[in-house]
Amino acid sequence: MTQNTVILKSEVLEEGAKGIRFPLPMLGEFATGFVVRFHGKPYAYVNQCAHVPIELDWNEGDFFTTQKDYLICSTHGAHYRPDNGFCVMGPCKGKSLKAIQVTEQNQEISINLDSIK
Repeated sequence: MTQNTVILKSEVLEEGAKGIRFPLPMLGEFATGFVVRFHGKPYAYVNQCAHVPIELDWNEGDFFTTQKDYLICSTHGAHYRPDNGFCVMGPCKGKSLKAIQVTEQNQEISINLDSIK
């Protein structure tokens, strides 16, 4: 099986700024994933709240709280840790976002879509 990979230049993903969305056709026609930078590292997730299967961002790419310390679901306010996707507050407390394997080297971010379970 060939590996499905999204590759981005490292410079396009800024610390605590907007995330970058990408399509996840294997999960459905309108399914997306996203990647954000937090504490210098990229983290990627399926763009779907652990509470209700809806996208998190309130405007395209806006995933962080105003303090830039958590990812937030725009619908019910669930707060997720950016470094592991764990929900610390809201209706899905104790659940997690679906992580997607991501690596960064040679000024490129590689998101391994085959890692989605």
